Amino acid sequence: MFANVWGAVSGSIEEVSYGDIGIKLRAGLNSGNWMEKGDALFSILAKSDRPVLLMIDEVPLMVNRMLKGDDFVITKERIAEVDRFMSWLRKNSIEHQGKVRIMLSGSIGFEPVLRQARLSSTINNYQPYDLRPWDAETAKGCLRALSLHYGVEFLGGAEETMIRKLGYCIPHHVQLFFSHVLDCCERRSNLCFSADEVDDLYEHEMLGIRGHAELTHYQERLELFFSKERVPLVLAILTETAIAGDLTVPVLRALQHEYAGKDADGEDTIKEVLRVLEHDGYLKKSGESYRYESNLLKDWWKKAHSEFYVPVNKRGK
Repeated sequence: MFANVWGAVSGSIEEVSYGDIGIKLRAGLNSGNWMEKGDALFSILAKSDRPVLLMIDEVPLMVNRMLKGDDFVITKERIAEVDRFMSWLRKNSIEHQGKVRIMLSGSIGFEPVLRQARLSSTINNYQPYDLRPWDAETAKGCLRALSLHYGVEFLGGAEETMIRKLGYCIPHHVQLFFSHVLDCCERRSNLCFSADEVDDLYEHEMLGIRGHAELTHYQERLELFFSKERVPLVLAILTETAIAGDLTVPVLRALQHEYAGKDADGEDTIKEVLRVLEHDGYLKKSGESYRYESNLLKDWWKKAHSEFYVPVNKRGK
């Protein structure tokens, strides 16, 4: 199949090593022929004897960069380029339906990115799949399977204590917690881990230097989506919520006035910020306020950002 792909895209057949395929394919592409070459790729994949699953990661991030550029300004020209790319991808997904199934994934939500340019319709042929957190039983099953594989023995219901500590069992966080447990056990050459050790491990490892490095992408991906002018408001909302436990409407209005009060579209801005934070799993609306779903994300954010932040209700008049 790769020989056929290479022949169609490059116009020649030659010995190509696995590591060179991507480099050589890109070398033959330019702004004038990428659609034609891409169509040829899809046609070849569709001729496979078995159905093909084409997985493309970080498409929302790529489209976001196409849309905003380095200056975070959405222009008509950039919208047209994104529309062209998404419409091309949509066309091929429909044309080769049943032969090539396309899976798009990313670390930021796709719909909010396209919504900014009024291009949400370009993904209406895809079925959205939200990777929800595990329930407690599934999370326990994961921890027990990992402990069995690595020879770790949980004592006193340690795995259940870990789950209660997380509260919201995002698969990555469950596996991350176990990774810290395994490291701890291996360092002391004792593969027994008790429930009494969970709090200390959580505070000093999960929320420590290594944990910070593993969770810092939660902030970085916001900085990729929002403009430099919007990031301070977003960080303030998340820090305020982490410290106070929830974000009430009066406090939200105070932050809106502080960070977006001079904008003509201040109300629209705050709504869009909250919509993205909900969509991407940072906050959840609870009654008339907002709060974190993940204890780990809340505790990490509080530890990382609260030192120089004064909550709205504690500020001087």
